[in-house]
Amino acid sequence: MSDLADLSTVSGTDLTAGQIKGILAQIDLDITNLVRDGKLSALKYSVGGAGGQRTDRAANLKALLDARAHYERLLAAQPGWEISQATCESD
Repeated sequence: MSDLADLSTVSGTDLTAGQIKGILAQIDLDITNLVRDGKLSALKYSVGGAGGQRTDRAANLKALLDARAHYERLLAAQPGWEISQATCESD
């Protein structure tokens, strides 16, 4: 599949609260693995350096935390439940 030149042909729907929570869980897992320096650490987040691609753990952590904050804001903006209660008064 070729790269897109712009987003004019892309469409979709808003993420659901469940999808956003899933993304947050994945980000939390990536942060945990990065901190633990595990073999599944978030090395897919790399920062370009003067000598080519390199991985910077601090930049990775910042990118993950920024992404997490973004999705937390999206989740907070989701409409919540509104509960109302009707009362009947007797004569």
